[in-house]
Amino acid sequence: MKLRQLGRSPLQVAPLAFGGNVFGWSVDEARSFDLLDAFVDEGFNLIDTADVYEAWVPGNEGGESETIIGNWLKASGKRDKVLIATKVGKWARYPGLSPTNIKEAVDDSLRRLKTDYIDLYQSHEDDPKVPLEETLRAFDDLVTSGKVRAIGASNYASTRLADALETSRDKGLSRYESLQPEYNLMDRQGFEASLQPLCVEKNVGVITYYSLASGFLSGKYRSEADLDKSKARGGRVKSYLGERGMRVLGALDEVAGRHDATPAQVALAWLMKRPAVTAVIASATTVDQLHDIARAASVALGEDDVAMLDAASA
Repeated sequence: MKLRQLGRSPLQVAPLAFGGNVFGWSVDEARSFDLLDAFVDEGFNLIDTADVYEAWVPGNEGGESETIIGNWLKASGKRDKVLIATKVGKWARYPGLSPTNIKEAVDDSLRRLKTDYIDLYQSHEDDPKVPLEETLRAFDDLVTSGKVRAIGASNYASTRLADALETSRDKGLSRYESLQPEYNLMDRQGFEASLQPLCVEKNVGVITYYSLASGFLSGKYRSEADLDKSKARGGRVKSYLGERGMRVLGALDEVAGRHDATPAQVALAWLMKRPAVTAVIASATTVDQLHDIARAASVALGEDDVAMLDAASA
């Protein structure tokens, strides 16, 4: 597996990351262990989670995903084979990006993850109430202490990300080496308009989420009748049904046929070729699903394939 450098950090990541938002929700701990073992066996290494996962599930309180990952790390002994990325800022227990909140939250995450360090610690969303320098200085302290290897941002506007990078440079602080935006064939404008050129210019690695547009790009949702296949995703997927969505699915079908691949594999492969994109996050709830999406890393799209997908999704 060819690894990619994440920004200017020391982290080398495979192009497909596992989205840990299913652990403790769609899959139980035993299945989670199987998925993580299979993920590593496929040659991938980046596991993405957050302290708030899965607080939205009835009966949960948050931290469940980190706890399951930590239990797997302890049971498997594979800490040296993976990079753990988690986030702070959206959980009601640790809301926002104040220095005190960050310092307390990271210790709680480390405890649940059963590890001495986090490879990538990310701001889950911007917190305009806290001066950027205060937030970045708190993160810098974590890097200096060895609790965190690199820091990243998620859900930042281009102006705020640019300000954060400038603040880090001017104050001599650790900078955001990654950005985690929503980005896929159906949701392009929000990232490509201003964030993409900024990340390319400043060498900030991009780790995409909702990479399959809540499953729409898998091709299994082609009419409103298909929405019952997932009650959790049906409402969001409905917004993609329309002329543009059908055009994108048609292009995915054609390109997939050329490569003996699936639409989901092609959609992920397209993302992996985008400027600034270092890795794409995708989840699976069965080992068979995992093996299926893993093949995206070996689908070699040609220029004509990319041009067709670009045009269909424009």
